[in-house]
Amino acid sequence: MGKYGWGRRALCAVLLAGLLTGRAAAVGTSAASAVLIEQSSGRVLYAQNADEERLIASITKIMTAVVALEHADKDRAYTVTAQDMAEGSSMYLKPGDVLRLEELLYGLMLVSGNDAALAVAHCVSGELEDFVALMNETARRLGMTHSHFANPNGLDAEGHYASARDMAVLSAYALKNQDFRRIVSTASVTVGERYLANHNKLLRMCEGCIGVKTGFTKAAGRTLVSAASRGGMTLVCVTLNDGDDWNDHMALLDFGFSGYHMETALPAGRVVASVSVREGTVFSVPLAAAGDLRYPLTGEEKLTVVARVPLSVQAPVVPGQVIGEVCAYLEGEEVARVDLMAAAPSAKREMQKPAVPWWEKAF
Repeated sequence: MGKYGWGRRALCAVLLAGLLTGRAAAVGTSAASAVLIEQSSGRVLYAQNADEERLIASITKIMTAVVALEHADKDRAYTVTAQDMAEGSSMYLKPGDVLRLEELLYGLMLVSGNDAALAVAHCVSGELEDFVALMNETARRLGMTHSHFANPNGLDAEGHYASARDMAVLSAYALKNQDFRRIVSTASVTVGERYLANHNKLLRMCEGCIGVKTGFTKAAGRTLVSAASRGGMTLVCVTLNDGDDWNDHMALLDFGFSGYHMETALPAGRVVASVSVREGTVFSVPLAAAGDLRYPLTGEEKLTVVARVPLSVQAPVVPGQVIGEVCAYLEGEEVARVDLMAAAPSAKREMQKPAVPWWEKAF
């Protein structure tokens, strides 16, 4: 019945169909695993072996950056040590170099520095094991049930793997962080005397691309996470072990943007219901959507919107107070929801005291 099912009113509205006339043509990839999702809703638009647990190489560094940004100040200074030296791709750190965490993150995400990954981990947690524990804790929190991390750089290791779907979930979450989004969308940057050019070719090849990360080891093959925004919708694409990843990502992103549009079922601030106020200075107060109720749809799909509110609330009521929720349904399944909040106040009405009989006054 839901949180407000005990006394609910339903406001239903079937939305107008979108401008698109149908899904895009079928699409495939050269990848062992692939997935395409819409960022805000998590709706899967394309999946191919999406839950297979595979080696992921340097797209691991998406998790490394998320943990760093959530557990340390990006201006924290760090002195590089011999422990930060690593094989493979590098931002060419040297022991004794002093960099801010944010500068290390540019080296991590643009040129895929394995040395930068170790430096980030040591900067944030001191011990590598403690940082890896934070990576796995974050994975559990995000519901990444087919993932486990053993290091911050993605070098092949026992117990280090993820699925395409899990990496899409992680990347969609990471892109909500404005510092992360700014870093991964940077084409090039100078850090001290180092010129760092982003390895992600899609930034210049794909319309609306905003990142995210490349990866490669011989065992993992080519791995890639990309994201692009067009027409108010952001899509996240992941391929694992894909020898033609640049082309596959552009095809998948085009497939998503041509076959789906972001439908705003209800804009933030729209009044959709009211609720009675007990002992209030007004009989009822209007209720408005606390945020946009949005979901990606094909041209044929339609949403049904249902508002749930209690029969009444006790005064006082203040603007912004959450009173109910509004949900969007697609083919009978709930796909999105936002809170309903009071759009006007109601003070508590002062109750008049009963009159005292004259004889009691006299006595």
